[in-house]
Amino acid sequence: MAASVLRLGIPGRRWALAWIDGGSRHRSGTQPGPTSNRARGQSSVAQLSLRTAQKPRKGEHKWAAVVGLEIHAQICSNSKLFSGAQVCFAAPPNSLVSFFDASLPGTLPVLNRRCVEAAVMTGLALNCHINRKSLFDRKHYFYADLPAGYQITQQRLPIATNGHLTYNIYIRKKQSQVTTKTVRIKQIQLEQDSGKSLHDDLRSQTLIDLNRAGVGLLEVVLEPDLCCGEEAAVAVRELQLILQALGTSQANMAEGQLRVDANISVHHPGEPLGVRTEVKNLNSLRFLAKAIDYEIQRQITELEDGGEVLNETRSFDYKLGCTVPMRDKEGKQDYRFMPEPNLPPLVLYDATSLPSDADSQQVINIDQLRDMLPELPSATRERLVQQYGMLPEHSFTLLNEVGLLEFFQNVIKETRAEPKKVTNWVLNTFLYYLKQQNLAVSESPVTPGALAELLDLLDSKAISSAAAKQVFEELWKGQGKTAAQIMSEQQLELMQDREALEQLCQATIDGHPQTVMDVKKRNPKAINKLIGLVRKASLSRADPALIKEILEKKLSLSCDLLEFNNISHTSAFPKPPQQGK
Repeated sequence: MAASVLRLGIPGRRWALAWIDGGSRHRSGTQPGPTSNRARGQSSVAQLSLRTAQKPRKGEHKWAAVVGLEIHAQICSNSKLFSGAQVCFAAPPNSLVSFFDASLPGTLPVLNRRCVEAAVMTGLALNCHINRKSLFDRKHYFYADLPAGYQITQQRLPIATNGHLTYNIYIRKKQSQVTTKTVRIKQIQLEQDSGKSLHDDLRSQTLIDLNRAGVGLLEVVLEPDLCCGEEAAVAVRELQLILQALGTSQANMAEGQLRVDANISVHHPGEPLGVRTEVKNLNSLRFLAKAIDYEIQRQITELEDGGEVLNETRSFDYKLGCTVPMRDKEGKQDYRFMPEPNLPPLVLYDATSLPSDADSQQVINIDQLRDMLPELPSATRERLVQQYGMLPEHSFTLLNEVGLLEFFQNVIKETRAEPKKVTNWVLNTFLYYLKQQNLAVSESPVTPGALAELLDLLDSKAISSAAAKQVFEELWKGQGKTAAQIMSEQQLELMQDREALEQLCQATIDGHPQTVMDVKKRNPKAINKLIGLVRKASLSRADPALIKEILEKKLSLSCDLLEFNNISHTSAFPKPPQQGK
């Protein structure tokens, strides 16, 4: 489909589940306001959740929002959908354009087998019915970045229909309470991408780059089962993970490989659906959520003020945080759909209908592709919880962070430490450092092997937890040293001399009499203070459990001695009886 100028920001990577209001499905969204174009770190949907007021907004209880999505995913293929031109991001402008892509007379389309297989695998993963016969159509519109004046798509009979996508959402910001929701999939169709129009406002001109023209797309059309931006963003993120697991699309929103059009309307519950608007080319999950929620509130305000919602196409201005009109919405009659005369029907087979003499290179076997499906994200999460005993929310984080699951699994393979300890270090320490410096997992200076070595030292009690964090900080500097070398150079080994540790504990007790008195008064915080003081004196080289054991033993003896002295003093000098009043 024709594309307007893409404002390419780098989408976030750090993405968790969304929060929803358990009291009502229909929320009105945010007021327009400035948004940040900070595109590096992928914030979670939870971090992007809407600001909710204490009092209900105007019209909040009277309106229901309906949201449907059209998701365009670029197929992971070496060549384009109907030509042999190479597919490569950021190539020099107009350097990857075949005669067919430029729509020169006499050129004919040749269907790319890889793109068909990707569509079938995606349909199977999304529980769709795969049509044994599908058709190609021409969709006419006239943009400078569409040389032929039409797009080859599948309007009448697409390759897959009637599926569903399941996604999970936290309830009321409680990570222990997760609800599963389902959005229906109307269809999945193959189609061509358009070229790219580059608008130069300073020179008042538009430049055309046709490198993207003819690239294969999967258009996934969701039924209007969503009700707010948060739900839409989580559903798209789940689809993104599925596409990446299948290998059918890299789905990198920063490179325009996944773009979303949102259809939004509002109505009173029990009444017919309202007039919808379409917000085009949303290339960030954060912008998707913001655009939908803004548009919902805009339509409610418009209707309550006595206006009307126009059936139009809008775009989202991320700088202003609002949607702006682009053009009137075309209808099917405007596109003048017609059968594509240069492509025969696409016929697929299964194990029962496959001809015995068929050439495997000339036909596509649906059952064979079904057997090739990899483990999908939902199954991976269940396996992580069962295999490693982690919490469900931890499994979501591992999958949602690009490359984090692979990092975690590599650490598990190389360390003797328990999976729970590995999970804790990867999700807390390692991920914390990534977020602090806005890095992707692939950019981390700490390798899985380096972290595994550190965890082995910790597991063998060669180093304390506090010292291990110091070693990790040195590893993060990327100086090429191993954990063992850093531990040795900085003398961070765990103290093995119990006698020396007992002397440190005794010195701490002697030097802090008030804290010792608090311990004797059964103040629970006092013993922890003493442990911290001993650890500081030992330069974090002492085992906290051993410190506590020694302190409790010494303080217990001290208390027993004090109690004995009190009893002896009382026996030697009995208290005289009180005189009567």
